[in-house]
Amino acid sequence: MAVSVAAPSSQPTLRRALGRWDLTAIGVNQVIGGAIFLMPAQVAAQIGGWSPIAFVLMGLASMSVALCFAEVGSRFEGTGGPYLYTRAAFGPFVAFEVGWMQWFTRASSQASIMAGIAVALGYYWPAVTVGWPRHLLLTAVTATLAWINVRGIRQSAWLVNALTVGKLVPLALFIIVGLSFIRPAALASLPPITPAQASTAALMLIFVFGGYDVVPVPAGEALDPRRHVPFALVMTIVVVTAVMTLAQIVAQSVLPDLAAHKTPIADAAAVMVGSGGALLIGIGSVLSMTGNNAGQVLTGSRMLFALAEHGELPAVFGRIHPRFRTPANAVVFTSAVALALAVSGSWEKIAIVSALARLVTYTGACAATLQLRRPEFADRVKPATFTAPLGPLVPIVAIIVSMAVVAGASRLQLLGGTAALAAGAVLFLLSARRVSD
Repeated sequence: MAVSVAAPSSQPTLRRALGRWDLTAIGVNQVIGGAIFLMPAQVAAQIGGWSPIAFVLMGLASMSVALCFAEVGSRFEGTGGPYLYTRAAFGPFVAFEVGWMQWFTRASSQASIMAGIAVALGYYWPAVTVGWPRHLLLTAVTATLAWINVRGIRQSAWLVNALTVGKLVPLALFIIVGLSFIRPAALASLPPITPAQASTAALMLIFVFGGYDVVPVPAGEALDPRRHVPFALVMTIVVVTAVMTLAQIVAQSVLPDLAAHKTPIADAAAVMVGSGGALLIGIGSVLSMTGNNAGQVLTGSRMLFALAEHGELPAVFGRIHPRFRTPANAVVFTSAVALALAVSGSWEKIAIVSALARLVTYTGACAATLQLRRPEFADRVKPATFTAPLGPLVPIVAIIVSMAVVAGASRLQLLGGTAALAAGAVLFLLSARRVSD
């Protein structure tokens, strides 16, 4: 049964400070993480010269999903993104599972990225990869990002914006310098590939392009979310598709044996401009992971806040700091969980749920796009200020793209994701019982 999603009033309220480019930076920051510095070789190992074309095609496929998020996002003004959309369309249980799975993956992703920062810095400072120096580094990074997020949404946005620029500048320089190294012959060679190779590459790229679903989560802190969220979603896909495709083209042109390189972007930069280029890319990768981590704190805590705001988690997670007007408790709790996972290394086991989590989130939002177009919802949600083109075609294509995530999931990923969904169902039932009592 569909329900209204008008959030209960509370004092103090979240501060609306995010503009369209702030939301775009959040999206670009989440999609372009550490994978872009490694994935060109892995994709090339599967499909060789077809790789740039594959990046463009996956960008178009991702755009179909983003357009659905843009349409439903243009109907809402609160915090929660896909949680709000599925709550309006399909009721609280489905919505809780969407919100739970999204928070769960944000916390585990934050942990994995923190571990990646330690590995990246370990190339220059080996001591931080093990023992108490590693723990101290992870704690310092987590505490700093949590503190900034508690202090205010404007400060959080400044940090994300700065780190997004910091990661894009080295990539932009890499692409600009690399234009003169492009070899058409390296791009024109299109080897025969098997369906299995094409499928493997497609699944890799689905995950590389993932993360834009967080754009609407902090909409409750956006200045004009019904207009700015659609803009940010579309621009995110445009930017990341261009950057990833061009980086692939340059790397493929500079490194004839691209598939053999573990750090393809850094290796290609070293070929073009020497060790200084590799160092610049190394700095860019650290900034990229740190920025991605900052975005995980921001969006993960807001998802936890949204669940509590609607009474589906204890109210303590929905409290707003009276001075800073941020969901401080949600920020601290999400950061503490991520730190525990990073220090213990257990994020590696939890990361297996990401495939099913994306299926739930993407499919839920795309199905909500179709559902909320029905006349009976006209008096329950606001009219869309943005509509995906081609009628039902785009949402249907987007659902098929979303289903492809689980089609290639391993048995372990399916079992792990199912276990996480079951845990979410138990939490929902306990919450419902607590409210009824």
